[in-house]
Amino acid sequence: MADPYATLGVARGATEADIKKAYRKLAKELHPDRNKDNKAASDRFTKVTQAYDLLTDKDKRARFDRGEIDGDGNPASPFGFGAGGGTGGFRPGPGGRGGFDMGPEGQGGDFSDIFEGLFGGRGGGGGGFASGFGRRPQPKGGNVAYRLQVPFEDAAKLSPQRITLADGKTIDLKLPAGVDTGTQMRLTGKGDVGPGGAGDAIVTVEVQPHRFYTRDGDDVRVDLPINLAEAVLGGKVRVPTVEGAVMLSVPKGATSGKTLRLKGRGFHRKDGTRGDQLVTLMVELPADDAELTAFVTGWSGADTDLRAKLGV
Repeated sequence: MADPYATLGVARGATEADIKKAYRKLAKELHPDRNKDNKAASDRFTKVTQAYDLLTDKDKRARFDRGEIDGDGNPASPFGFGAGGGTGGFRPGPGGRGGFDMGPEGQGGDFSDIFEGLFGGRGGGGGGFASGFGRRPQPKGGNVAYRLQVPFEDAAKLSPQRITLADGKTIDLKLPAGVDTGTQMRLTGKGDVGPGGAGDAIVTVEVQPHRFYTRDGDDVRVDLPINLAEAVLGGKVRVPTVEGAVMLSVPKGATSGKTLRLKGRGFHRKDGTRGDQLVTLMVELPADDAELTAFVTGWSGADTDLRAKLGV
């Protein structure tokens, strides 16, 4: 069982931000795509993912810090009894039942008698200590790490994603609000099979870059080319969004760099609201246009010194 803090290289008092930062650094270094045919890196990637998963679960982290579970998330040994060492410990009792060795000077006793006194007898269970506290839970199978590449527009719209598991089965995943590169989703019981049941599948999301959209927090940014007539006269122009094209009103006299906002066309937030799309206008002029050249040559506005305020 590994210490998840040591696995991620963070202190026990680390903040969630510290843990996330450490995980991202290690995940980038150990990712299977960057370490093909490197089983050691793949195994460590899985352990790093498991450690991150435990420490970002507030309940599990608290239970681990209290010693209730180990680094694998399994219940810790009750009352601190270990296997071997010390003068006291378990030994077979009469009839094969669990006894307790009190040391060289002590009197051996049946552990079931001790717990009968502590907990008011066996009741109807009839198993004593050996049938309850004496049995450690069977370990579950290991967790399996997956990487899911999600198209930019799908991430913004929270479109369901299909993933194929190691056993060949496919699952349609619902993306969570606030999804971003590094977001993890747990599929309970979809990992390796073990004596105590199957482990989980840990799916790490990677939002793919887009050819003209960029993400700015929960907002989506896009540069929109417009021609000179649209900039001078204004009017309605078509603009792409993650939900499909819409009409946008360009004000008269628009200049390059002016940013317009389309409400609710960005990424979904965890609180149920949604970011916006920010459209930056880019005025594009044709090259070697004789008519435009002739107009500007005779245009009085060409003499305006726009750079005077810059001191040049």
